[in-house]
Amino acid sequence: MNRRESLKLLALALGATAPGALTAAGCRWTASDAERAARQAESARAEGDFSPSFFTDEEYETARVLADLIIPADERSGSATEAGVPEFMDFMVLDRVAMQQPMREGLAWLNAWSRERFGDSFAACAQAQRMELVEAIAWPEDADPALAEGVAFFNFFRDLTASGFWTTEAGMADLGYMGNVFVHEWTGAPKSEIERLGLSEAPWETL
Repeated sequence: MNRRESLKLLALALGATAPGALTAAGCRWTASDAERAARQAESARAEGDFSPSFFTDEEYETARVLADLIIPADERSGSATEAGVPEFMDFMVLDRVAMQQPMREGLAWLNAWSRERFGDSFAACAQAQRMELVEAIAWPEDADPALAEGVAFFNFFRDLTASGFWTTEAGMADLGYMGNVFVHEWTGAPKSEIERLGLSEAPWETL
């Protein structure tokens, strides 16, 4: 399973969680929070020349680069920045004080570590160098304990990226989400998907 598929599973899990239970690095937000921030970001992008209110210029550039590493463009849809995720983050963090310190300190940590390893900020590094840094903190079970602060930040940032992307029209189209559409007959998950996930049968078929 590649990272994009993993993020889709994460997005589905977030959508299935009760409002108020979405957490990351001690932060909390609801589906309504995400939808409101997405509307604000869409409106700001429509006006053009968006200028972040929370992020500094360096933080915003770092956030844009990191978001696109998490959700790059592919044959199905555009990248996180093309969907307006950095703008979404700016509105989300600006309105939620509990998110501000984890975001600001996390981005500072990433840039400091990047300068220590490669002599330049995260955004200014080559793509291969960025990926080396991300791979070291993206998988908690494999990460060096000395990088625990970076792992916690990446988990927070990844969750917020996923929440922002799949709240947008482009993100919902990417998932194939149809909204509240009446289903005349539920026939279960396609057999091909059950087999792909390594399941012998769908749970409801045993009831």
